[in-house]
Amino acid sequence: MTAAYPHLFEPMRLRHLMLNNRIVFGAHTANMAEEGIPGDRHFGYYRERARGGAGMIVVEPVPVHRTAVLTRGNFLHDTDEIVPHFRRITEEVKSHGTAIIQQLYHVGAHGDWDSSFSENWSPSGLPSMFNSDGSHAMTDGQVEEVIEGHVSAARRAHDAGFDGIEIMAAYSALMEQFWSPFTNRRVDRWGGSFENRMRFSQEVYSRIRKACGDDFVCGVAVAIDPGAEVVQSIEMLQEVMAWHDERALVDYVTLGRGSYWGFTRIIPTAFEQAMKGEEYAGRLKSVCRHIRVQCEARVTAPENGERIIASGMADMVSIVRGQIADPQLANKSKAGRASEIRPCIGCNQQCIGRRHRDYWISCMVNPSTGREAKWGGDNCGVSDNPRAVLIVGGGPAGMEAARVAAERGHGVRLVEATEHLGGQWRLASLQPRRNELADHLAWLERELDRLGVAIDVGIEMDAEMVRDMGVDDIIVATGSHPPLTGYQRALPERDGLDDLDKGQVCAINQVLDGTVTPGERVLLLDDIGFWPGNGTALLLAEAGHQVTVVAKDAAIAAPMGRVQSDKAMRKALAMAGAELRPQSAVVAWTGETATIRHQPSGAEETRPFDSLVICETPVANDALWRDLEGSGLRVRPVGDCVAYQMASGAFYDARRTAMEI
Repeated sequence: MTAAYPHLFEPMRLRHLMLNNRIVFGAHTANMAEEGIPGDRHFGYYRERARGGAGMIVVEPVPVHRTAVLTRGNFLHDTDEIVPHFRRITEEVKSHGTAIIQQLYHVGAHGDWDSSFSENWSPSGLPSMFNSDGSHAMTDGQVEEVIEGHVSAARRAHDAGFDGIEIMAAYSALMEQFWSPFTNRRVDRWGGSFENRMRFSQEVYSRIRKACGDDFVCGVAVAIDPGAEVVQSIEMLQEVMAWHDERALVDYVTLGRGSYWGFTRIIPTAFEQAMKGEEYAGRLKSVCRHIRVQCEARVTAPENGERIIASGMADMVSIVRGQIADPQLANKSKAGRASEIRPCIGCNQQCIGRRHRDYWISCMVNPSTGREAKWGGDNCGVSDNPRAVLIVGGGPAGMEAARVAAERGHGVRLVEATEHLGGQWRLASLQPRRNELADHLAWLERELDRLGVAIDVGIEMDAEMVRDMGVDDIIVATGSHPPLTGYQRALPERDGLDDLDKGQVCAINQVLDGTVTPGERVLLLDDIGFWPGNGTALLLAEAGHQVTVVAKDAAIAAPMGRVQSDKAMRKALAMAGAELRPQSAVVAWTGETATIRHQPSGAEETRPFDSLVICETPVANDALWRDLEGSGLRVRPVGDCVAYQMASGAFYDARRTAMEI
């Protein structure tokens, strides 16, 4: 145990295992398999979290049947070919004292034909909530086939060296579809009475136990979704888990939240409060005498986990995104260095955001995620040739480059033109629901201080000043600026809006930094569609302005869909009284009125506004590094001063570049 987190680091018995601590790296789709095989990328990914001190790792799911294949990156479901590849991972993870479990899954009615090339198999043939497909009501023989698929998958996990399996019933997956009277409408031995609806899971777990022996953990993942009436209530889940507990079928249960009826609640965004599952985990624990209970869903920091376990609500906590952001979370917590933990900001941009686009996952604030095998883990390494490094620009790219260069043992000086570090990151943190960006910025500042980075603010560097510094290497991270042209992708033939010189026009940056206070009636032209424009619109609307948001997409905030925040943003804007005008463009501005065109119909409307606030693609501040080209100095531009990109690009660019010095 540790003084700071005694409950979190109290060892715990889980069937035949003795876990070193209560911190679990829970199951999630990393989407890293190649042709269905876990390779070097998977190996490095899980090894790094074991190195970081996690008590247990639950590896992403293996489909149990051909109808269960759900993603391109799924592991092979029907062959022992995966066994030696997984054994390489399990042996490595165990060598660090970490237990390792394999999740198994079948989502029943909610499958994906484009991945499985099969109809969706379900208990009662209800429609899919994933897409517009229907599903096939399994015959008795097909139910038996799927049960045996679970057993075969568990046997492969056993042979590969896993300490056990976890079956995903959560989010309305197949096992829950058998449990629930809403989705199980069968009248045979698999449906009807409560006992019959439990028969599927009873057969699965009983047969797995027989096949894999006593020294093999059997877990289950469940979820609650109070926002969806058709999903099992906590009272129903209590009855289900108490039934399994009495029969010693399951060793632990992990409780998440969300469902296929509330998909965005599964991986909570900035709009969701932290630790939504705590109370419900406690209610499950109250009915389980033997089953260990794990709490998940937005538990991101050790202090959260300590409080949950100390309260008796749960025995373990699943910290997934927190350990994606900092694989050393457990070790740092145990060593009394929690202030050094890189915080997860809940942005979803590189984890689920990449997964939704069928890429392997990474992390905005930790670009080593998914690159551990190539980069040697979340470790910048130490240079055998310490150098004097100048970083010009103290935004996110500059701060990350300074941190990494200092970690490598270089002498680093960071110079920022304004009076504060943070750049666009600091401005973004001022938007509603984005306080976690400020947490990350504070972490960066602490790290620069800990590493001894010399910082100068309020100094705008030119090429001559840089040359006079006499340093060995220069990283230019001078960012970008809003052009304030009013360019719109909806009107690509125009370079921008005419008559902006008639006044009452500003960029979102000027609103966020307080240099401009818009009038009461605000027209916000958003050509990006992500947080910059929508977050600023929400700030203004919640401050009492009458805000109209115009964007080209079919829905306002549509690009935020890839991080599961689009619906929540539209709801927040609507609740704040904002008017949303999708599929539209601003075709004229007079300083007092704007003409808005609905692009599909061509209909135009002219209305009075007091201010026009523009969110458009920023332009690179590239003058300094271009002036230094040909100077003979080692100059590396990073981030937006090369081309505007999302912050994930800036952090990656900075990390990669600084590691090369």
